[in-house]
Amino acid sequence: DPGLGNGGLGRLASCFLDSMATLGVAGTGFGIRYDYGIFRQAIVNGQQVEEPDSWLLHGSPFDIFRSETTYRVKYGGRVEPQRDAEGNTFYAWIETQDVIAEAHDVPVPGYHNDVVNTLRLWWARPVVPFDLALFNAGDHNGSVQQRNKAEHITRVLYPNDAGPAGQELRLRQEYFFVSASLQDAIARHHARWGNLDDFADRNVFQLNDTHPALAIAEMMRILVDEKRFGWERAWSLTKRSFAYTNHTLLPEALEKWPVHMLDKMLPRQLDIIREIDRRLGIDVALRYPGDEVRAAEMAIVERGPQPSVRMANLSIAGSFSVNGVSALHSQLLRQRMFPHFDAFFPGRFRNQTNGVTPRRWIEQCNPRLAKLFTDTVGPGWVTNLDLLRGIEKHAEDTSFLERMWKLKQENKNRLVKHLEHEVGVVLPSERLFDVQIKRIHEYKRQLLNILHVAHRYLKIRAGELPKTARTVLIGGKAASSYDVAKRIIHLANAVAGVVNADKQVSEHLAVLFVPNYRVSLAEKLIPATDLSEQISTAGYEASGTGNMKFAMNGALTIGTLDGANVEIRDAVGAENFFLFGLTAQEVLDRQAAYNPRQVYETNADLKNVLDAIQSGVFSPDEPGRFRPLVDLLLDRGDRYFVLADFAAYVETQNAVDVAYQDRRSWSQKALYNAARMGSFSSDSTIRSYAREIWGVPVGV
Repeated sequence: DPGLGNGGLGRLASCFLDSMATLGVAGTGFGIRYDYGIFRQAIVNGQQVEEPDSWLLHGSPFDIFRSETTYRVKYGGRVEPQRDAEGNTFYAWIETQDVIAEAHDVPVPGYHNDVVNTLRLWWARPVVPFDLALFNAGDHNGSVQQRNKAEHITRVLYPNDAGPAGQELRLRQEYFFVSASLQDAIARHHARWGNLDDFADRNVFQLNDTHPALAIAEMMRILVDEKRFGWERAWSLTKRSFAYTNHTLLPEALEKWPVHMLDKMLPRQLDIIREIDRRLGIDVALRYPGDEVRAAEMAIVERGPQPSVRMANLSIAGSFSVNGVSALHSQLLRQRMFPHFDAFFPGRFRNQTNGVTPRRWIEQCNPRLAKLFTDTVGPGWVTNLDLLRGIEKHAEDTSFLERMWKLKQENKNRLVKHLEHEVGVVLPSERLFDVQIKRIHEYKRQLLNILHVAHRYLKIRAGELPKTARTVLIGGKAASSYDVAKRIIHLANAVAGVVNADKQVSEHLAVLFVPNYRVSLAEKLIPATDLSEQISTAGYEASGTGNMKFAMNGALTIGTLDGANVEIRDAVGAENFFLFGLTAQEVLDRQAAYNPRQVYETNADLKNVLDAIQSGVFSPDEPGRFRPLVDLLLDRGDRYFVLADFAAYVETQNAVDVAYQDRRSWSQKALYNAARMGSFSSDSTIRSYAREIWGVPVGV
């Protein structure tokens, strides 16, 4: 579990690198070599506790230190106009505080094809690691101050950025790896080709969300200030070198950096951003004279008393291609998030639905199922997932379906043994495994899942027994500063504690919040899953990739029409997908008049669940412990329509119970899910990127 990322976005990049190497597309991934991963999640008294993730404690066998490859990264200082020998004005960035970026490479091999690409990770080191004079003068802390300040940059993945210090560190991290990566790519190109005129013909940077968006300003700085390109020449090369992938529909998740912070840390880049913004503003005004609303929304530097730089706007303006990561997401980007940019740059917006690599997410993590596939259709499916359509001819074969059912049971048994060893909890395995694993966030609606579990518990207590017994597993980390998400984890553990201790209920329901969710744990959870929970509020999840991994491994999905769920349902067949909930348009239409308390008052089951939570049924030692979560739903707007979708969700879960009773039919549905996921292989996605954006050939 390398401490390089801990959500779908980082894992997606890993899948893309795997597919690029497998397809013979030459590419380098750039990132940061963090000393510590996001954090190791411990659960103490039901609550998340963050502990250091010391993934490098014993070294990494795949880490190759490139001592000859280092670059100087600058911060602070000031900008001074100067003249060169010909009398031309240029801008010098002087009196800076510098750090050294040193390269560490992780080889990314293709699948049986003798191709190896590179994941290049930057580690921060001080220019002067130790001040002997200060040490001898007795200032022992001061003697290593530069080293500490530099090393903080690559110390921790996702530092808590709730306060100014955390925000500054996050900005420092983003610029650090952007600057080093650009210097590296430009130096390598120049060494081979002798000039930069054809740089954009031979290199494309795909911005993975807005975290590396400063690359656009940094590229301009290098070209204009260091290579002495004129502005127009530099801007033309820059725009042809960058493509931007947007990964979010949450407005608050679109990065914005305060101007005062940029002015202090990256003054020259801020100057360049302001000039990009000024020129864009002139073009907008010429095309739409007098349209102040459009001009304000398209501005890169947000107007107001405390202006910020909108990194998404910078990314769109400075890229030749902008894409979303599912058909619905890309549509909403154009229609809701950036309609003015879509009109201003016709043809720039497009879609590239995400995919995941079947090498890791079937062959490696589910060897039993992989062997069945290979025995049935041959080994070619590993690099051509469409070949799995060949298993459909066995959809009426009772022995084949029974083998799939038994393989799933073997994977459940393996998971149960692992959890007993790691967590000390013994779970029943001969029942439906209902799993939701992803970052904890209100829009992903783990809370809706928990409400359903509480509802099921209350029904069993009242003597209404479900048709199908379940083991419900929930896993995920909450950002260290995300109070609501942490409360949701606490509630999940509280409900699990009550349910599992009740002997009247335990025959029908078991619940576990799985601590420290991570990739290696996902590799055990996903093959064992019968029901995949993909229940985000429609219009909020950009794509999802867990939904793809589950379906590839023969899990059925219960989900909304959100993100890639829409395309997965179309691919596997509506009859093989448990759909519920409001659509994205219905969510939008209902926002103004939505009254969650009215829903509460008119749905007896929902009222019973919320009353039980706020009265202390699941927290008898502190009855009011979870009242803030109930208040969030009833009195603070229920922004993510948890209550609005509750009844439909419960009804669909009851349909799941019925469907699982028909073992043959369920296995058929699982077969169709696994067989029809070819378009969700990251190989398919990378072929599309290569053809439609990068303009490079595919195949070796």
